[in-house]
Amino acid sequence: MKRSRNEVSRWRMLRQAQRRRSQWVEAQSRTYRHLTRLRHLQLKQQRRSLLFSVTSYGI
Repeated sequence: MKRSRNEVSRWRMLRQAQRRRSQWVEAQSRTYRHLTRLRHLQLKQQRRSLLFSVTSYGI
């Protein structure tokens, strides 16, 4: 069945919008994951430095 020109363009626009939305969501999650990793590393470093100061104080 042949589709009208308007129908084809509407479907194309919808598909494009959907693709943009999914890419945006993916980028957001990537950014968030990056931030959480940084936060986690920072906490790890703080714990390590605290542990070091406690052990060196005991000597």
